[in-house]
Amino acid sequence: MAEILKEILKDIPESVDISIALFEGANIVLYTKSRDFFLDNNEIIKEIVNKIKKRIEVRIDPSMTLDEEKSTAEIEKIVSKEAGKMNILFDSQRSQVIIEAEKPGLVIGKSGEILREIKQKTLWTPLVKRIPAIRSKILENIRKVLYENNDYRRNFLHKIGERIYTNWMNEKREEWIRVSFLGGARQVGRSCLYLQTPESRVLLDCGINIAASGKDAYPYFEIPEFNINELDAVIISHPHLDHCGLVPLLFKMGYRGPVYWTLPTRDISALLCLDYIGVAFKEAKKSLFTATDVKEMVKHSIWLDYEEVCDITPDIRITFYNAGHTLGSAMVHLHIGNGLHNFLYSGDTKYARTKLLEAAVTKFPRLETMTLESTYGGKDNIQPSREECEKQLVEIIKNTVERRGKVLIPVLGVGRAQEVMLIVEELVRKKTIPDVPVFVQGMVWDVTAIHTAYPDFLNNQVKKAIFHHDSNPFLSPIFKQVASAKERQQVIEDTGSCIILATSGMLQGGASVEYFRELASNPRNSLVFVSYQGEGSLGKRVQSGERQFVMESNGKKENVEVKMEVYIIEGLSGHSSRNELTRFVYNLDPRPKKIIVVHGESSRCLDLASSLHKLNKIETVAPKNLEAIRIR
Repeated sequence: MAEILKEILKDIPESVDISIALFEGANIVLYTKSRDFFLDNNEIIKEIVNKIKKRIEVRIDPSMTLDEEKSTAEIEKIVSKEAGKMNILFDSQRSQVIIEAEKPGLVIGKSGEILREIKQKTLWTPLVKRIPAIRSKILENIRKVLYENNDYRRNFLHKIGERIYTNWMNEKREEWIRVSFLGGARQVGRSCLYLQTPESRVLLDCGINIAASGKDAYPYFEIPEFNINELDAVIISHPHLDHCGLVPLLFKMGYRGPVYWTLPTRDISALLCLDYIGVAFKEAKKSLFTATDVKEMVKHSIWLDYEEVCDITPDIRITFYNAGHTLGSAMVHLHIGNGLHNFLYSGDTKYARTKLLEAAVTKFPRLETMTLESTYGGKDNIQPSREECEKQLVEIIKNTVERRGKVLIPVLGVGRAQEVMLIVEELVRKKTIPDVPVFVQGMVWDVTAIHTAYPDFLNNQVKKAIFHHDSNPFLSPIFKQVASAKERQQVIEDTGSCIILATSGMLQGGASVEYFRELASNPRNSLVFVSYQGEGSLGKRVQSGERQFVMESNGKKENVEVKMEVYIIEGLSGHSSRNELTRFVYNLDPRPKKIIVVHGESSRCLDLASSLHKLNKIETVAPKNLEAIRIR
């Protein structure tokens, strides 16, 4: 038993029958055979928590819970039918009942009163989850994997806790901190940062560069200091393949430690990784990992809410903050040592409120060193306002519809797709543009379904519409799912004017490439880029002015001439513009002592680093891949 558990049990009265004491990651769980202590332990537990500064949960011993059938009947009696459809699942090992409902708020009740009643009458600890408004197979499968592996996860989480609290003590030594850049330095793609302390080895993001090939596509795992068997934790900032796409490969390589992320990031990352396997199969390429590796990734997940503080190693404490980039995207704040150093891994950020999300936060408890993306950090990356962008989109759609053409918008399945959906839905609802169907294909529909499962992560306006007005913009009848190649061909051949949202955003595989090949030669049609186009991608080539391509269709090569109108709307990006990045740094509280500029073309990294130094008198650096920096 770890020292911290012994310390806790010393402070609990002997009259309280604690049958089991164990870890669930950094959290400590006590199982009791005392009904009274289970239902009312606030004062005792509060004193212990104040003393050790760790989270403690009390649950009833599994032998004490009410029979599952009787508990189900009791819950159905307590919860109003207005909560909608309910799925009730029991985790007997942990004395938890998982209640999935269409309207979770009606299961929780005012100030949690319904949950307390369920707890009192059944002795199960209730956990409430939302049933997505759009059915999500990936979410169902993830939850199934977790439920089926409850026993494994219980042991896994306990081992994580033992590692975290090994040689636990209130004071920790002040030592060194080193970060190495395995990818994403002076480039966009394969983001991967390796952080080392005397006690910890942590990966921050583990992505793939989908526009590259061979070894250039994935991080430099071959560096001498990186050993998969010594890795303590993996932290993922958000679900884009250049940040999460190779996490399953780590499990293929033998990693069996935790992956920390938010719930939306977990679910969407799993979806993207499975899609990556599917695309590789269709293109007759060998995937770097299998669906089994994705399953292992899910099994070893630990999810955190924004601003939830959690120990992940003996000397590192993590907190996620909203990054404003995608649903559940996070800036990763690491408190290292006992006040030794505070490091912020910004991931990708958007320092502006969008239709979908609130802006990235700028206030932190402490901050000494940080990374900062520079996707649009160059001096020439001055983007138009959102209003100007929407006006441009309106004109493109109106003109295209007038000439009876189709508007193709290649989108990143995560973030840009949902942002454009909200913009178009509002434009149609307000009759600003003609009421034409919006066809959605690729992962866009599946990712949108996940958005409906986590409305708490959306901006306040959308949340208000969903929670208070029962109006979910993603459920608008203008959106039509395209679920097969046959349906896609119908959209191309039989449908009149329409808007098409399809992945991928860079025209690198996926349905967007098929639409492009079929629609490119018709001058009535329009192609609208709203996402970053990586070097070497088909999208970048079109954006740069190429108009003749040789493309494959059913194993045959054909010449494609681009006659459709081509537009670029950069202001709809989920990345911060040059001005937003400088404003973000200016508003940081506290001000960092050092900024490490990454995730941008070489010239943009260097330019932004130089400008931030001049403007703020802060030390800046733009490292290359394989460089290491001692930050303490």
